[in-house]
Amino acid sequence: MHKKLCFLIAAVCAFAVTSLYAQTIVYSEPDRSDARGLNFEIIGKMNNHYLIYKNMRNDNHVSIYDNDMQLVTNEKLSFLPDKIINSDILAYRNFFYFFYQYQHRNVVYAMAAKLDADAKIIGEPQTLDTTQVNFLANNKVYSYMVSEDKQKIGFVKINTKNENNYFVTSVIFDDSLTPLSKSYMSVDMPERNSFLTEFTIDNDGDIAFVRAAGGAQKDNIVSLSLISKRMNDNLPRVHELPLNKIYLDDVRVKVDNDNKNYLVTSFYTKARRGNVDGLYATLYDKTNDSLINTTYTTFSDELRNSVKSNGNPRFAFNDFFLQNIVMRKDGGYVIAAESVYSSSRGNQYNRWDYFNSYPFYSPSAAYYYYSYSNPFGYYYPWSRGGYGFQNTRYFADNIALLSFDSTGNLTWSNVIHKSQYDDNTDNFIGYTTMNTGSEVHFLYNETVRKNVLLSDQSITPDGQLTHSPTLHNLDRGYEFMPRLGKQVGAKQMIIPCAYRNYICFAKVDF
Repeated sequence: MHKKLCFLIAAVCAFAVTSLYAQTIVYSEPDRSDARGLNFEIIGKMNNHYLIYKNMRNDNHVSIYDNDMQLVTNEKLSFLPDKIINSDILAYRNFFYFFYQYQHRNVVYAMAAKLDADAKIIGEPQTLDTTQVNFLANNKVYSYMVSEDKQKIGFVKINTKNENNYFVTSVIFDDSLTPLSKSYMSVDMPERNSFLTEFTIDNDGDIAFVRAAGGAQKDNIVSLSLISKRMNDNLPRVHELPLNKIYLDDVRVKVDNDNKNYLVTSFYTKARRGNVDGLYATLYDKTNDSLINTTYTTFSDELRNSVKSNGNPRFAFNDFFLQNIVMRKDGGYVIAAESVYSSSRGNQYNRWDYFNSYPFYSPSAAYYYYSYSNPFGYYYPWSRGGYGFQNTRYFADNIALLSFDSTGNLTWSNVIHKSQYDDNTDNFIGYTTMNTGSEVHFLYNETVRKNVLLSDQSITPDGQLTHSPTLHNLDRGYEFMPRLGKQVGAKQMIIPCAYRNYICFAKVDF
C-alpha cells in the first residue's frame, strides 16, 4: 500500500511539472487568397473571436476566426478608398479603430473608422485632419501615436520646407475620438545635419521627441535635445541634454507615466565610428522641467564576454540595437537589445552603414513623416534606410537584458543566447515577447537538428532566466514568424506562420 501511494504521488508530481509547460497550438487553414505577399495585422480577441486585418493590393478585409481558428467570415472594409497610403489599428475590448490616410487630388486626409467586434463599421468614417500637398504622397504624412493607457491618441505632421526651422502640427483626441487639442509649434534646426526622432505621447496627452544633430559624415550624433510640449500649449520646451564628449547613434525616447518622467537612451561610443562602449541614459522630470540624472554605463568585460558568441569582446555590442524598453513603477527600467545585422554578397554591413544616410529627412516632399510601427514596441534597423539589397542574408543573434534602478545604475544583466539567419527575408528571425505578469517570455525560432522549432525563454523581475522545454505539437511544414505575433490573452498568442506558399495563423495557449 505504501509503495502504491508513493507511486501515485510521484505520478501526480510528474503530471504537475509537465503541465507547467503544456501548451496547445491550433492552426488556421491556409487560404488561397493569403499568399506570402499578404500584408496583415493581428487586431486581437473580441467576443471569443480572433480578428486579423489583411491587405492584398486594393483588397482590404478583416478575417474573423473562432476558438479553433476556423474562419467564420471575411468582412470587407468597403468604406476604404481604392488606394490608401497607410493604416494603423488600435484595439479595445469590444471595438477597434482603423486609422488610414489617403490622397484625393492635392489633399491628404487622415481618417478614422470605428468598427465593432464583427468588423462592422459604426457610424461613418471621421476626418481627423487634412494637409494640402503638391506631390503624389506614396508615404504617410501623419505619424500616429497612442498613450500607454489608450486614452490619448495623437497624430503629428512635420513641414520641413524650411531646413532651418521645422513646423510641427499635432492633433490629440481622447479614446472616443473627441478632439482635445490642435497645436502648432516651430522647432529650430540650428545645425546643418539636425533631424527629429521618435515622437511619443503620454497619458496626459503631452508629447515628447528628440532633436539630434549628426557629425559632418552623418555617422554619429554629436548633440541632443529633448523637446516636450504640453497638450494645450503651442510653445515647445527645449531641454539640452549633456553628452560629455560621447557619440550616439540610436536614440530612443520612453515615457514613464507612473512617475511622469521621460527616459532618453542610446548606445554610445567614445570615438567617432568607434566600438560601442556602453549605454547613455537621461531621465527627465516633466513636472518640474528638470534633469533627474544622466548616466554613462560602461559595459564590463564580463558582460561583453557573455553577450558575444565569438570574436573579440571589444566588438561585442557593435551589432546590438535597442528593441524593448520597459519602465518600472519604482522609476527603474529594463532594456532588451538584440544583435542584428545583414550581409550582401559576402559584404557585411555594420551599424554605421544603416545610419550613414539619415532616413529621417525627405527633401523631395514639403511634408515629412517619421514614426515606428508601434511607439511602445521594438523595431529593426534593416528597413530604416530602405536599402533593398539583393541576395541579402539577415542575422538576429543574442538578446542582452539590462536592468537599471531609478538612479541609472545597472542592477543586473542576463543574456538569451540564440543564433538566427535567413536569406532575403527577415520574417522568420527575431523574437516577440509575452508578459504573463510574473515573468516575460521571449519566443523565437531555433534550429534543432535541422528542424526549426519555436523556443521559449522567460525572465523574472529579478533577472532569473529559465529556458522552457521546446514547444511541442509543432506541425511539420509550418514556419513561425514570432516577431510578427501578438499577445491576445493572459497566456495566449496569435503567431503568423507560412505554410508552403500561404500565410496562416497559429493560436498558442500556454
